[in-house]
Amino acid sequence: MPLTFDDLLARARRLPRGGRRALLGIAGSPGAGKSTLAEHLVRELNGTGTPWVAHVPMDGFHLADVELDRLGRRDRKGAPDTFDAAGYAALLDRLRAEEEDGDVVYAPGFERVLEQPVAGAVPVPPSARLVVTEGNYLLLESGAWARVRARLDEVWFCALEETERVRRLVARHERFGKSPADAAAWALGPDRRNAELVAATRHRADLVVPAQAVPDVRGSASSTPG
Repeated sequence: MPLTFDDLLARARRLPRGGRRALLGIAGSPGAGKSTLAEHLVRELNGTGTPWVAHVPMDGFHLADVELDRLGRRDRKGAPDTFDAAGYAALLDRLRAEEEDGDVVYAPGFERVLEQPVAGAVPVPPSARLVVTEGNYLLLESGAWARVRARLDEVWFCALEETERVRRLVARHERFGKSPADAAAWALGPDRRNAELVAATRHRADLVVPAQAVPDVRGSASSTPG
């Protein structure tokens, strides 16, 4: 039987056990649908009751442009060494340790129009027993990224046909201000190099999620998945 979105919901519901907070990671190449899947999971699992699932994207740990300029890495923005990987791993530790009667944990967000991280933008309340976090490098084994996998209960890998992934990625870059030529150049340059690196980590995932199992990625020309 093909994997369905209902299967994913059921699997995610089972992750928290005994009141302990669980962390679900969603990995995949740029444009593969990570954000779309995470947003659908969080919305459907929370329903209309008290929210018990939170969404913490990895993108909040982008280094700011001013720091990328200082390091000479701005032309590779989005590569593994343009993130604060150690800070991300430390946040996962704190999220895992926080109890139901503990404090709100604030995570950084990422403003796509400005293409800059924003401190304290994502609140994770104590009531959140499942945290869904998504990003490119959750399964990477180099540097501080190697600390991430062990802090996640499961990691799912979003798989999308390559031509469609690139098309959606170009559309997303255009949507957030790049010209068509610049969008294509970035998607086929830095983004493609990063995508190849991410694709090589697929075997470390607990589950590979096909595009057909993600509602907005199934043949929707207007969606721009993460």
